[in-house]
Amino acid sequence: MKNKIVLLVALFGTLISCSKEKEVYLFSTFREPADKGLFFAYSEDGYHWNDLGGPWLAPEVGTQKVMRDPSVVQGPDGTFHLVWTSSWRGDLGFGYASSKDLIHWSEEQLLPVMTDTSTVNVWAPELFYDDEQDRFIIIWASTIPFKFEKGEEEEKNNHRMYYTTTKDFKSFTETKLFLDPGFSVIDCVIVKRGAKDYVLVLKDNTRPRRDIEVAFGESPLGPWHDISEPFTGFKSEGPTVVKVGEDYLIYYDDYGNMRYGCARTKDFKSFEDISDQVTLPEGHKHGTIFRVKQSVVDALLKQSKADKGL
Repeated sequence: MKNKIVLLVALFGTLISCSKEKEVYLFSTFREPADKGLFFAYSEDGYHWNDLGGPWLAPEVGTQKVMRDPSVVQGPDGTFHLVWTSSWRGDLGFGYASSKDLIHWSEEQLLPVMTDTSTVNVWAPELFYDDEQDRFIIIWASTIPFKFEKGEEEEKNNHRMYYTTTKDFKSFTETKLFLDPGFSVIDCVIVKRGAKDYVLVLKDNTRPRRDIEVAFGESPLGPWHDISEPFTGFKSEGPTVVKVGEDYLIYYDDYGNMRYGCARTKDFKSFEDISDQVTLPEGHKHGTIFRVKQSVVDALLKQSKADKGL
């Protein structure tokens, strides 16, 4: 009887282990000049990335019909949601589509989030799933000339961050100001470390700076305080954050040096430049990193081979 119990416990443990499918890191990206669409890279360790090719979705909405800064988040029901910059100038919103498998996509939409017709642009929408409120928060950068104080920037390049929230991507809350740090700011990313413990990674887009910094808050909507000194060099942008073990890796487009950079931190106060320890596909541009099940990547790999006739 004792042996049977031991056998059953071992079998149960095996079944539990098998049910926990391995997860892989996926990186949404685009290729200049951003007219082809959505690309992916994947990694098992968060440091070394393999090209998954593309485009997996070609841009069809917006004035310029490009796909820059693709941000992907998987909802609790398994649906993947994608938002992106659809034009450099002229759009009062951003692109949106959804998918169950990252291969087959819904019809694309342009979500008109800025009602002020003097808005110059809607840049780099970023998705964040707020599990405390069961909602999606979307943040982005826009310029409304003569609305805010500015430094050396032109009026059409003096950005602030805005946001809306949604539970179903059909109805959205009224657009509100997300961040006005007193200077031009773009490319913000929300990171949750714990209850009432959030970090905002942001780009100071002022002409003397153009670097990446962090701020802290007790809510994913702020208020944000204690903005840090920069931890990247001049001309860096497009950060995305992934937790690997006890470390947070902050990937960013080090466009001033024409390379991709990465900083490692445990506390968002001290940062280590590990750009020489990571590898990414040639032509990779900034997007977001998220986790998926191994089967999702396997299906993408299979489809990629089929598209190439392999």
